[in-house]
Amino acid sequence: MSNSNGRVVDPSAEQGNSASLSLGIGGVTAPNRVFLAPMSGVSDLAFRRIAQRYGAGLVVSEMVACETLAEGDPETLTRAEGEGIDVHVVQLAGREAHWMREGAIRAAAAGASVIDINMGCPAKRVTTGYSGSALMRDLDHASRLIEAVVGAVDLPVTLKMRLGWDDRSLNAPELAARAEAIGVRMVTVHGRTRCQFYKGAADWSKVRAVRDAIGIPLVVNGDIVSAETARRALALSGADAVMIGRGAYGRPWAPGRIAEALRTGGEAVDPPVEEIRDTLVEHYEAILSLYGSALGVRIARKHIGWTFEAVANPHPAAPALKTRIFAAEEPGAVLADLRRWFADAAPRSATRREAA
Repeated sequence: MSNSNGRVVDPSAEQGNSASLSLGIGGVTAPNRVFLAPMSGVSDLAFRRIAQRYGAGLVVSEMVACETLAEGDPETLTRAEGEGIDVHVVQLAGREAHWMREGAIRAAAAGASVIDINMGCPAKRVTTGYSGSALMRDLDHASRLIEAVVGAVDLPVTLKMRLGWDDRSLNAPELAARAEAIGVRMVTVHGRTRCQFYKGAADWSKVRAVRDAIGIPLVVNGDIVSAETARRALALSGADAVMIGRGAYGRPWAPGRIAEALRTGGEAVDPPVEEIRDTLVEHYEAILSLYGSALGVRIARKHIGWTFEAVANPHPAAPALKTRIFAAEEPGAVLADLRRWFADAAPRSATRREAA
């Protein structure tokens, strides 16, 4: 089977037009086509487990530095953990072929099902180290890194990128075609350049040039926060799947709810307030278990804040409760105030722009 550019299309990517259908990625199958993006400081194991339970088709780890993973750094190993994840996708970042190879071997040995390569992160701390989206400025070097990972493991390897470094170098189609030729099994494209960071709107129509360049599955990313935006992104890009980033901040249920809405033709609806409360408590306790109480109470605050943004609370005591929760160091006190916060809460629709 060929696409409009004459390239051979992977039959595993042609299982129907609905993003609720399964998608083959090499020898791995995603149960639906709405994925959770890799997000540093967000998509840790606690968050991914909940997103998976709510029905996300794939959940991708935080970005993992290859060199520190290969060296056995404890914090990096925590980022790469996947216990309880059905399809464990580890995203690797690096700038040297040796370390990309070693990091991939370490991730595979630790139980990864899929290795994803990060060539899309726009953060200055990443690009100044010539990793992430900086690699799109040198496609020969980028190709060598991809070759190192594909040659190191007997697992499906995927690639995440942006449209290009800037508007003068929209080279995502060329990089994607090179990656496919090397052996990459799926490509994700965020519809912005690196120089845009997260400003303006993601241009899903520009991702279609990548669709025309490759026959492997394509995922579109950027500003997808609802079933409506997912449908438009799929239509404009020609992609096979969507990836949700900041649309899932404080809402780990979002990818699964969007997948269900695409299946039924409806809209994604947040869970009832009581369920949101129970999910937040579950997430809080999972964070404490993963990081320990001293660090966990601090890490959890941003997640609590994002979830609060998704729930309106007209109770007069809400501001004081929020202040106490964000200052508290004792988990029991936080949990008690969380339950008070939700006592008179009413849901509201939460929309956020995606970053990943």
